Amino acid sequence: MKNKNIAIVGATGAVGREFVGCIESRGIPVKSLKLLASARSAGQKQKFRGEELTIEELTENSLEGVDIALFSAGSGISKQYAPIAVKAGAVVVDNSSAFRTDPSIPLVVPEINADTIKSHKGIIANPNCAAITTVVPLWPVHQVNPVKRLIVSTYQAASGGGAALMEELELSTRAYLDGKTYEPKVVKYPYAFNLFSHNTAIDMATGYNDEETKLMREAKKIFADDSMAVSATCIRVPVLRAHSVSMTFVCEKPIEPSEVRALLEKAPGVKLVDDWQNNYFPMPVDASGQGDVLAGRIRKDLSDPSGKSISMFVAADQLLKGAALNAVQIAELL
Repeated sequence: MKNKNIAIVGATGAVGREFVGCIESRGIPVKSLKLLASARSAGQKQKFRGEELTIEELTENSLEGVDIALFSAGSGISKQYAPIAVKAGAVVVDNSSAFRTDPSIPLVVPEINADTIKSHKGIIANPNCAAITTVVPLWPVHQVNPVKRLIVSTYQAASGGGAALMEELELSTRAYLDGKTYEPKVVKYPYAFNLFSHNTAIDMATGYNDEETKLMREAKKIFADDSMAVSATCIRVPVLRAHSVSMTFVCEKPIEPSEVRALLEKAPGVKLVDDWQNNYFPMPVDASGQGDVLAGRIRKDLSDPSGKSISMFVAADQLLKGAALNAVQIAELL
C-alpha cells in the first residue's frame, strides 16, 4: 500500500472505520486516502493521522485514480461498484458476500492462502468473519494432520450486524436494566440478556441459515478441500464486538491435545489462551481490540474412541481479524 491511492467504500460503517484505524495503527505510508459512503453521509468528517478527511458520496466517478479499494458497504454496492473500480484500474478487496463463492475470485486469509492473491483479476474476497475466526487456528493442524470433519457452534457479536445492531444491544440493555420496554428495530427478537439463531434467512431445504452456509462453504474454499465435512450452528449473542467459536474436529490420524498446543504456540495470527489451572480461556472481552485469534480449551473429544478428535474454543475481534484487519493485510500483500 506504500505510495498508493487508497479508497474506502462504506467508510462510515463499523468496518469502514476500522479500515481507517488499521491503516493508521499499522503505520502504512499511503499516498492518499479517500473516504466514500452514501449521499446521506457525504460531508461528514473523519480523522486520519491528525487530519480531518471529508466523506465523499460514492458515485461511478469516485474510483478514478484509485489503486486499492477496500469495500464494506454490502453485497449490492459491491456488485454494482467493484467492477467499476476494476475498470478504472483499482484492485478491490471486498468484505461482503458478493464474490466469495465465485471460483474465479480468491477468498483470502493471509495466514493460510496468501499465494492465491496472485490469481486475482481485480477483485479479492475477504471471508466471512465467523469463517476467519474458525479457520485461522485450525489451519496449523490441518497442514500436518488433515481435518476430515468439522462441527462448529458460533457465538456471534452484535458487531457482525453493523453499527446499528451494536447500538440496539446497548439501548435494549439499558432499557432492560431501567425496567423499561424496548421495541426491537434491527432484529425482531429482544437482544438484551438473550441469544437467538443468527438473523439470516433459513434454507427451507436444509434447515441451515445463510451464515451457517457461508461458514461451511468458505472453510472448504479457503482450505482448498471440498472433501472436508463441515456443519455449523450460528448463534447471535449479547456481546458487542468479538465472535467466539466452539469446534470439534476429526483428523485423518490420531492426535493429542499437546500436539495441537505446540502447533498453535508458533502459529501466525494465533494466541494460545489455555490455562486449565486457573480456568482461563478465550473470552470476547480479551479478544476485542486486538488482532489475534485466541485459542484454548484444547482437549480430546472423549466421545471418539479413535483418538482422532479434538475440541477447542476460540475468540477473535469480529471488526478486526474478522473483517477490517484481514482485508488490510490482503492490501499490504498486494
